[in-house]
Amino acid sequence: MRQAATKQRISTIHSLPSPTLGWNTLDAISEMDPKYAVILQNFIPTSSSVILRKGSSIWASGITGTVETLMVYNSGATTSFFAAAGGNIYDVTLKGVVGAPVVTGKSSGRWQYINISTVGGNFLYLVNGIDSPLLYNGTTWTSINASSTPAITGVTTSNLINVTTFKSRVWFVEVNSLHAWYLPTASIGGAASLLDLSSFFPRGGFLMAMGDWTLDGGTGIDDLAVFITSEGEVAIFKGIDPAGATTWALVGIFQIGSPIGRRCFTKFASDLLVINQDGLQLMSLALSSSRAFVQPSVTDKIQTTISDNITAYSTNFGWTAISFSKENVLMLNVPLPSGMQQYVMNTQTKGWCNFTGWSASCFEVKNDTMYFGTLGSVMKCFDGTSDNGAAIAGEALQAFSYMDSSSIKYFQMARPVIAVDTSNIGVLLGINVDFDTSAPVGTPTFTSTSVGTWDLSTWDAGIWGGSLTIRKDWQTAGGIGYAASLHIKTQSSTANLSWASTDYIYTSGNGLV
Repeated sequence: MRQAATKQRISTIHSLPSPTLGWNTLDAISEMDPKYAVILQNFIPTSSSVILRKGSSIWASGITGTVETLMVYNSGATTSFFAAAGGNIYDVTLKGVVGAPVVTGKSSGRWQYINISTVGGNFLYLVNGIDSPLLYNGTTWTSINASSTPAITGVTTSNLINVTTFKSRVWFVEVNSLHAWYLPTASIGGAASLLDLSSFFPRGGFLMAMGDWTLDGGTGIDDLAVFITSEGEVAIFKGIDPAGATTWALVGIFQIGSPIGRRCFTKFASDLLVINQDGLQLMSLALSSSRAFVQPSVTDKIQTTISDNITAYSTNFGWTAISFSKENVLMLNVPLPSGMQQYVMNTQTKGWCNFTGWSASCFEVKNDTMYFGTLGSVMKCFDGTSDNGAAIAGEALQAFSYMDSSSIKYFQMARPVIAVDTSNIGVLLGINVDFDTSAPVGTPTFTSTSVGTWDLSTWDAGIWGGSLTIRKDWQTAGGIGYAASLHIKTQSSTANLSWASTDYIYTSGNGLV
């Protein structure tokens, strides 16, 4: 009797785009959309691919201690740049080794600051809650107290820890109190007036910060004064002059998560971002519902990670948020014991990733360039392809996919479609199966693909060259399981890299295990 011929298994090719939706630590790993990533370190998700972040370079060096505040002074066409470290402030306007400090003998380098313009000129105002406020007029630094010129009277100026401007007035927050102080209109000195907010906050605590929130309430755009306490209570006022019943009014009292650090407020377009126990939230969303049914935060897709970090490290110095439109990013600096990291959102796609390698205590933007302060220096961000010569280490683990089939599969090969501008880049890749997140082992060798020549190569077949070369060789990478994911690690100090998609070869069916 003739035996039936053994049926050969047929290989299947399945293609997936790269994780352009970004880093996700909120959803269950077993139910995550493959366009998300379980790990996305130093790779920025964009609308079409995932790209290795740019590097950093030394801007100013020779600073004693860690730079904890960067400040920009603007006066017409003149821009100056200052870095505070320890008790000193340095002029870092020009690239290179700094000279002697322009300010010495202060107790802290953790300043809050504003720029303000009056008929008397343009000024930089600094407070830290320990030392007398500093006022810079473009030439001279002055410690402000009751007898200085200009002077502030009516309050102990060294107790002022937060400063902002609202409706042409300078406002201060007094340390460890529910007191806010304000100066006369368009003034940098004079008699400070008290706004005692004690009766507005039943939970007590103390004021952490004041912000200026621009809101369109349906009857026109208005600026609102926002005060937040250490207990997460928020008082919102509108008006011009707090001294008059007809010129100042309470909008409401709200409860949100308690704020993280004195630098908890950040302007983001017309809205106000707040770093609090619920993550990084837009004020417009945080106040639109009760805390029990809080609207999703900006950091929603990485909220599990954010919450863990806030619970453990909320008292660490360095929490701050900053947007940088030139690179289309919103960055949250996270001070972890293992070193500073940045959780970074692409403001166009809302996809997240995290940066390592930038040991940043603070950030600032000057003349459309971002900088960060670190031990002994100021660094220029998004500059070049290395971190001051050190390689940038990228790692990505795409969310797992069942490849349109619930059967068990033998994964044999993978072909990531990667564009690079140099061959000097090390890449590790592997196929992880069934929600294993371990790192890949082995170093595949990519072979450059010839690029097309315009008007000679076949249309829709040639790869059109530019600054990046497409590499899409099949790599041996195996595993047996139901769901799979590409795990890629790369390290380079010379390359720009973009990952667009991945093709997989597998066979499926019973009898594989």
